[in-house]
Amino acid sequence: MPAQETIVQWCRNYVAQLLDVPASEIDPEADFDRLGLDSALAVSLLIEIEQEYGIDLPPEELFENPTINAVAAYLQAHTQNVVA
Repeated sequence: MPAQETIVQWCRNYVAQLLDVPASEIDPEADFDRLGLDSALAVSLLIEIEQEYGIDLPPEELFENPTINAVAAYLQAHTQNVVA
């Protein structure tokens, strides 16, 4: 599994693409709704994360972890538990 920082950067790039803005404008600490992600875009992110990292990420996790940093931390913790 890539480092948490790598996951954050991947998510920032993906969200920037979705919103058609530079990745540098995507604050990984900002809530998804503040970034401008509606539920359809959030589901798109969820699907891409699952494809990119091979981890099933339940939709409710986006609500419980509503920032890029939180999602990256969740993915990192979840993979370590699976590997361990």
